[in-house]
This record gives sequence, structure tokens and C-alpha cells, in this order.
Amino acid sequence: MCIPTPHNAAKKGDIAKKVLMPGDPLRAKFIADNYLENPVCFNTVRNMLGYTGTYKGECVSVMGAGMGMPSAGIYTYELYNFYDVDEIIRIGSAGGLQDDVNVMDVVIALGACTDSNYASQFCLPGTFAPTASYELVEKAVQAARKLGTPVRVGNVMSSDAFYNDNPNAAAAWRKMGVLCTEMECAALFMNAARAGKKAVGILTISDHIFKDEAISAEERQTSFRKMMEIALSVACER
Repeated sequence: MCIPTPHNAAKKGDIAKKVLMPGDPLRAKFIADNYLENPVCFNTVRNMLGYTGTYKGECVSVMGAGMGMPSAGIYTYELYNFYDVDEIIRIGSAGGLQDDVNVMDVVIALGACTDSNYASQFCLPGTFAPTASYELVEKAVQAARKLGTPVRVGNVMSSDAFYNDNPNAAAAWRKMGVLCTEMECAALFMNAARAGKKAVGILTISDHIFKDEAISAEERQTSFRKMMEIALSVACER
């Protein structure tokens, strides 16, 4: 173990035990600027911005993870294993798959299907099912109720490919009842399991695979306040 790492300039103690982790580092900056008191930037390496501050008196960090499981896998591994982080709450965008999942809906990932080979590194004698921490899922559901935000809880799909050459892939996952598709939860859940730590994914539907619905890149950075507030409530519950 060596910190700072090639990807994170933070020193020991710069990062809180609980971390909110959007894919977009500008969403991390938005949260720091709009929700945290006295935020301090601990990382600018590769522009993967990270901040630590307080929310309702509780210390919390927020840091970008980048796009895809290779990127998220690096940052979450380092947070768990090098920086003593206990909980990571992914807050990301996702593409809706089901007819009753609409743009701007909030989805809490209970499990993460994947087409990735990420689990092969663990040399398991079978297929691993990446799941969130039930404790954090329950806290997220309770926080959403208190905030008056309807949520869906269930399976999501973590894909390695944003532009999938198989035109039938999304429809196949849709038939299995998967709520939405994204690109990071499975790696996060696997890293959490291996480290003996906790993780959950809270997602906002930014577009729909089977409907002509989508929001802009700028809106993805700044308009996901319901998801952000649920995540902050989970991280800062006393």
C-alpha cells in the first residue's frame, strides 16, 4: 500500500469513512459546492475531483469514479483498501429498460447483472452475484420515503459496452426484469465484497433505451438532486 496513489493525491485522513461516488467528477464538484460545508479538494489527478466536507455536522467525501468498471474499479479499490473507507454510495445515471421506469426516476440497485469479466480475477469456482449492502439499501429506501421521493429497487445491468454491437442485448435484459443499465455498480459491489466493506448504487434515469427520452449532459451534472439528497441522508445518518 502506498498513498498518495498514482490516481489519488489524498493523504491519510483526507477522505471520510463514507464516500458519495458519481461517475462524473463535475457532479462531485456540484455536490461539494451546493451541499457540503467547508469542502476541501483532496484530489485533482486526472481531473478526477474529490472533496471532503461536512453535511448536517457529519464528515463526508464525494469523488468521481469515471466511466466504466475499469475506472470505477481502480478508485473504489483504493478507497476501500488504501484510504480505510467503509461505505461507498454510487450516485450515477442510467438508461431505463422497463416501461414503468421513466426519465428522472430514482432506482436503488439491489443487485447488478453484468456482461463484464471483472469477477474472473477472484478465481471463483462459479458465477458471483454482485449485490449491494442490504443495510445501505434499507437506509436509502427509508431516506427516500422521508424525502417523499418514489424509488424502484431491483436488479440493474452493469455493462462494459456503451455502444453495444449486439442490437438485442438490451431487450434480453429487459425480458429478465432488469430495471436499467449503467456501467459501474457490479465492480463496486465486487470490490466491496472482497474488502469486507459496504456499497450501494442510487441511480437516476437519464435516458430510456426503448423510448425517445433523454436529458442533456449539463442536466446530468446538476439536476439529480433527489438522488444526491437520498445519498447524503444515507451517508450522514446518525
